[in-house]
Amino acid sequence: MSKSLVAYFSVTGTTKQVAQNLAEAIGADLYEIKPEVAYTTADLNWTNKQSRSSVEMADMSSRPAIQKPLPDMKYNVLYVGFPIWWYRAPSIINTFLESFDLTDVVVIPFATSGGSAMGKTNEALSPSCVGAVLKEGHRFSVHTSKDELKQWSESYNLGK
Repeated sequence: MSKSLVAYFSVTGTTKQVAQNLAEAIGADLYEIKPEVAYTTADLNWTNKQSRSSVEMADMSSRPAIQKPLPDMKYNVLYVGFPIWWYRAPSIINTFLESFDLTDVVVIPFATSGGSAMGKTNEALSPSCVGAVLKEGHRFSVHTSKDELKQWSESYNLGK
C-alpha cells in the first residue's frame, strides 16, 4: 500500500480530475469523499443564503455525513482536495479529517476554484487536524498537468 493518500471531495468533477492526476503522478492511493446526501445545483447556489452550502458554511460546527467513510488512516501523507467554498474548504472536509487519529500524518490541502484563493482554508482546517502536520496548500486549475502536480508534491520534500 502507498504511504500517501489523495482524498478528495468533488461536486462538479473538477476537483476529481485534479485528484486523479495527482494520485497518478505521485503513485498515491485515491479515495473519494462522498456526502451521504448528494449536493444538487440548488444546494450550491452561493447567492441564496438558504441554500444547503450557504447554511453549512455559515455554521463552523456543520459536519455533513460521509457516505462510505474510509475505515482507517494507514498513511503518512494525506493530500486532501476540494473546491473552495467561501474562501475555505467545505465542511465535509472537516468531517473527513475528524474521523481519524492524524497524529504525525502530514496533511496537504489542495483546491480548485474558478478564481478564489485558498483564503482561510488552513485556519478552518487546523482544529480538525489535531496531531497532524498541516502544510500550506495550493489552488490548481483543472488544466494543471501531472508533471506540475508532481513537482508541487515534491516541493514538500517528503520522500517516499
